[in-house]
Amino acid sequence: MRSRYTAFVVDDAEYLLETWHRAKRPSQLVLDDELTWRRLDVLATQHGGPFDTTGMVEFEAFYRGPDGRGSLHERSRFVKQGRDWFYVDGTALPSS
Repeated sequence: MRSRYTAFVVDDAEYLLETWHRAKRPSQLVLDDELTWRRLDVLATQHGGPFDTTGMVEFEAFYRGPDGRGSLHERSRFVKQGRDWFYVDGTALPSS
């Protein structure tokens, strides 16, 4: 999760696509150049340990854009294939 957040911070769409599960990966990803990501708070996790094959991360990521400050609050699902974790999908939650 933290590496994907960092990819958003540095506008690395290629890394985001590489770490997206093949079954759910979009064909392209256009990042919003007007957003500056400021902070990531990991609020909860389930599974995701070294012997797990699935995991969940609930997070809130804070940004600043042309319209001011905002945040993205999401519960993200991941699967492990081999030694690598892949983002499957996420459910948006109300921001705090």
